[in-house]
Amino acid sequence: MASVVLSEAEKLYIVHGVQEDLRVDGRGCEDYRCAEVETDVVSNTSGSARVKLGHTDILVGVKAEMGTPKLEKPDEGYLEFFVDCSANATPEFEGRGGEELGTEIANTLYRVFSSESSVDLKSLCINPREHCWVLYVDVLLLECGGNLLDAISIAVKAALFNTRIPKVRVLEDEEGSKEIELSDDPYDCIRLNVDDVPCIVTLSKIGYRHVVDATLQEEACSLASLLISVTSKGALTSMKKVGKGSLDPESIFEMMETGKRVGKSLHIALQKILDEEESLGTSRQKVGFLG
Repeated sequence: MASVVLSEAEKLYIVHGVQEDLRVDGRGCEDYRCAEVETDVVSNTSGSARVKLGHTDILVGVKAEMGTPKLEKPDEGYLEFFVDCSANATPEFEGRGGEELGTEIANTLYRVFSSESSVDLKSLCINPREHCWVLYVDVLLLECGGNLLDAISIAVKAALFNTRIPKVRVLEDEEGSKEIELSDDPYDCIRLNVDDVPCIVTLSKIGYRHVVDATLQEEACSLASLLISVTSKGALTSMKKVGKGSLDPESIFEMMETGKRVGKSLHIALQKILDEEESLGTSRQKVGFLG
């Protein structure tokens, strides 16, 4: 992860502020920074989204391609994640650093988004054992300003919400050979139900308290964080501890409760933005990826 070097005095200033529920940028411990969410920003994808959270800037594109179901799940489609860390995002991404972080993030995304309850993978099946839709989810980190995984999860959910998959028909001839026919109508498509797609909430322990949506400076003051994925109903779907420090059971319980509460309001705010954008249809002014 991108990191900053702080003096002991700077760290002390941040830690003391957090204990008083007043962070350097004026937020309380449970407040997110203002997020900008824009969907449908990359033209040659099935769905896309860009999310800016403070100085963290993420672009996600989803491409639906036809593939063969996995042997162990013959009646389901599946998701594939690729994470690209732009060397411009932070000098640490040059060379191997970016690759290693990309793999680490992709593994976390598999765990969070590929679960049975997250996306209805059966709806991606076209023909059991023979054809299914594979959703290639490409994540590009444009800028890192702390709290990377939360921002990525918001962008992934927004891009999946924006995804349109062409409708197909399976035609069978007298010999029993099957042919797949894609609909010519661009509006004749299926949408994914993202109601149960979780968002990641990272809780960083600073001093005796924990904060959500930590900045790079706050991350430098935190020895341990709890990464939890929460659905819009407040259900926890996965949990992972990161960092060298330890967390006592009482802290973990408190952080889980905070995460569930904050996660629910995060989902509500995100869904409101997505619905508003969709209601504008083609009339909305697009900023676009390079806008």
